[in-house]
Amino acid sequence: MTRRQARGRFVTLEGGEGAGKSTQIRMLAQWLQARGIPVLTTREPGGTAGAERIRTLLVEGATDAWTPMTEALLNYAARHDHVARVIGPALAAGTWVLSDRFADSTMAYQGHGHALGRPAIAALHRAVLGRFKPDLTLILDIPVAQGLARAAARRGVETRYENMVEAFHHRVRAGFRAIAREEPGRCALIDARADAEAVHRRVTRRVGRLLDPPPRAGSPAR
Repeated sequence: MTRRQARGRFVTLEGGEGAGKSTQIRMLAQWLQARGIPVLTTREPGGTAGAERIRTLLVEGATDAWTPMTEALLNYAARHDHVARVIGPALAAGTWVLSDRFADSTMAYQGHGHALGRPAIAALHRAVLGRFKPDLTLILDIPVAQGLARAAARRGVETRYENMVEAFHHRVRAGFRAIAREEPGRCALIDARADAEAVHRRVTRRVGRLLDPPPRAGSPAR
């Protein structure tokens, strides 16, 4: 199998409100493209026409518009379409996929923030996507107050989660940090308090390991 035919890599950026995911995905895509790597950027909820309609239901309107389980189910309906129509085909074609949020957001927001619990979200993931997971997840970690202040500065219409009580956002942050501890091989916790360029350097140091992975134990030296 040639490099061109090889499966692409799936990298997700996660974090609470105002963590800087969109900025870092844009910078990371440019960094990878400069190295000759084909890249597709996408987001969740969203990424397909149907999933974008679901996104509107989730991120706009009153904070109590949906029950926590309804939110989780809507997210996974959108995610199934996203993986089937966009992410899976791109990876099969050898393209790297960078997604602004994926399944870890459902675990953090609905599992921890809304207290549905890890078992319920994990069971939903298995039912919808089986064992499908990102190759690498970068969790941008920022104190809640700082993140909400950043989010407020770019105020738009997608404010449903931003408007939830502060305790919810603290649970979400704790959820993301728990995910990073539980899966250190897949997840990297990135301090996102600094300026965008400093965070980008931390991101690319970690992504660089996918480009030049260390030799496996027992592999002959070159």
